[in-house]
Amino acid sequence: MTFATLGLIEPLLRALETLGYQTPTPVQAQAIPAVLAGRDLMAAAQTGTGKTAGFAVPLLQLLMMEGPKVAANSARALILCPTRELAEQVHASVAEYAQNLPLTTYAVYGGVSINPQMMKLRKGVDILVATPGRLIDLFRQNALKLNQLQTLVLDEADRMLDLGFSEELANIYRMLPKKRQTLLFSATFSDEIRTLAGQMLNDPLSIEVSPRNVAANTVKQWVVPVDKKRKPELFVHLMRKGRWKQVLVFAKTRNGVDALVDKLQGLGINADGIHGDKPQATRQRALDRFKSSEVQILVATDVAARGLDIEDLPLVVNFDLPIVAEDYIHRIGRTGRAGNTGEAISLVCADEVNMLSAIEMLTRQTLTRHMEQDFEPEHRVPDTDASGQVVKKPKKPKKPKASGGGGKRNLGKWVDSGDVAPAEPSIKPVRKVPVFNTGPRKKK
Repeated sequence: MTFATLGLIEPLLRALETLGYQTPTPVQAQAIPAVLAGRDLMAAAQTGTGKTAGFAVPLLQLLMMEGPKVAANSARALILCPTRELAEQVHASVAEYAQNLPLTTYAVYGGVSINPQMMKLRKGVDILVATPGRLIDLFRQNALKLNQLQTLVLDEADRMLDLGFSEELANIYRMLPKKRQTLLFSATFSDEIRTLAGQMLNDPLSIEVSPRNVAANTVKQWVVPVDKKRKPELFVHLMRKGRWKQVLVFAKTRNGVDALVDKLQGLGINADGIHGDKPQATRQRALDRFKSSEVQILVATDVAARGLDIEDLPLVVNFDLPIVAEDYIHRIGRTGRAGNTGEAISLVCADEVNMLSAIEMLTRQTLTRHMEQDFEPEHRVPDTDASGQVVKKPKKPKKPKASGGGGKRNLGKWVDSGDVAPAEPSIKPVRKVPVFNTGPRKKK
C-alpha cells in the first residue's frame, strides 16, 4: 500500500515524499480513508506510530476540497492538545504536511502573551492548534469565532482529562457548531475517554491498531529497586557505568526536577530541566539544547511526557514512577520511536510498589528487576506481577518469650512475664501503691 492508493492529492503526496514518508503506518492506512469520507473517528495507537499524520494529512485535503475561505477571527479546523509542547510539535508537523498548500496554520497556548495571538487570528487561520485554557480565553475575548468550524480533533484526550481539563472540554463542546466532524486520537483510552467520545462523537468508527495500553515492543524495560534517599546517587552511578550520552529523565514534581538538576550540575554534568513553572521560552530553549546534544541530561515532569519528538533518543529514565499508570507508556514512548530500539529504566523505592503494580497490570507484563550492587535497598520493594498483585513477604514467626525467673508486679498482683500479652500496654511492670486518705471526710 502507498499513500497514493489512499486517495491523497498530489501536493500532499509531494510533501510526504519530501519528508521521507514511504508507506503508511497501520493507523494512517485505516484513519486517512475514514477521515476523507467524513466519518467521526476514535483511534488508538501506540505513541510514535504516526497518529499526527493520520489525522492532519486527510484534514488538510478536506480543507482544500471543501468549504469557503476562512473568515476573520475564525478557524476552519481545531486541534486540541493537552500541553504547550505537544501543541508546538503538532503544529510543526501540520505546517510540514501543508508546505505545498495555500492553507494557514497557527498554534496558541498559555504561558506566553495573548496579544500577538489575538493579532494573528484577525485574518483567520485554516487550522488552529490550541490548548484548552488559551482557546477559551481567546473565545471569551471575541478574538476567535468557531461558527465556521468544520472539524475538531482531540489529540491525547486522555491526558487532557488527567490534567483536569474536563470542565474546559465541556465548555468548548458548548462553543462548537453542532454539525461538524470530530476525531479523537490517543495512545490509550480510559473508560472516561470512551464516555467523552459517546458525548462528543457521532457514530464514530473505532480503530485500535495495537493492543490496548501496551508499550512499544522496541523498548527494553527494566526496574532497579533502591531506597528513596539513594536515588540521586544511584542515577549518577548508572550514568557513569553505562556512559550515557543523552538521557530524558522523568521526575514526579517540579521541586524534584530542580533538585536533581542542581545535583547533576554540581557534579559538573551538563543538565537542564523542564516543568510547568518555567516560562515557555526557557522550556523551549532547554529542549532545543537537548536535541542538539548541548545538554546531556534533560529532567522533566509529565508536562514533557507527550509531544517531545527527539530523533533516536536511546534512553528514558523514570527517576520517579508516574502517579497515573498510563503516563508510563507515554514517558517511555519518547524512545524506541518509528521502529528504532530504546531502553527505559525505572528507579523504584518501596513506597512506589502500588504504582509499579498498576503499570504492570496496565501493560500486562512483569518488569524485570536488576539489583545494583552496593545499592540494595534496606526497605524491600515487594514483588509484583502483571495480575496487579503485590506479593507480600511472609512475616517471621515471633519467638516465644522465656517464662520463669523474676516476675513483674502489677497493682499488687504478681504477674509472670509469660502471662503479659504484648497487645496490652495497660499492664505496667511497676507496682503502684494506693494512697488512702485516713482523715475525716469534708462535707461539700
